[in-house]
Amino acid sequence: MKNLRNSVQLIGRLGKDPEVKQLTSGKTLTTFSMATSDSYKNAQGEKVEDTQWHNIIAWGKTAEIAGEYLKKGQEVAVEGKLVHRSYETNSGEKRYVTEININELLMMGKKN
Repeated sequence: MKNLRNSVQLIGRLGKDPEVKQLTSGKTLTTFSMATSDSYKNAQGEKVEDTQWHNIIAWGKTAEIAGEYLKKGQEVAVEGKLVHRSYETNSGEKRYVTEININELLMMGKKN
């Protein structure tokens, strides 16, 4: 149960090709956006699509695999934890970001 404290599992599609960065420390960092969709019927009986966008962060070997094999539109399953952080823009404005730091990645669908 310890691993359930901050655990996120999502299945969705990539919104863009992953961006891979090699940090000066030698670590690999890959980021991409992922959309999850849900549908329901509203009070009038009309079908409504609800899409949520998620910022995904991968490190190390998982980052290398994501950067090499993932492409925009591909369906993936990820497991990781929520990370909230803030930063200041050049103009001094404070921004808040929620990301999912993944530790597992599963590529779904057909092989290319």
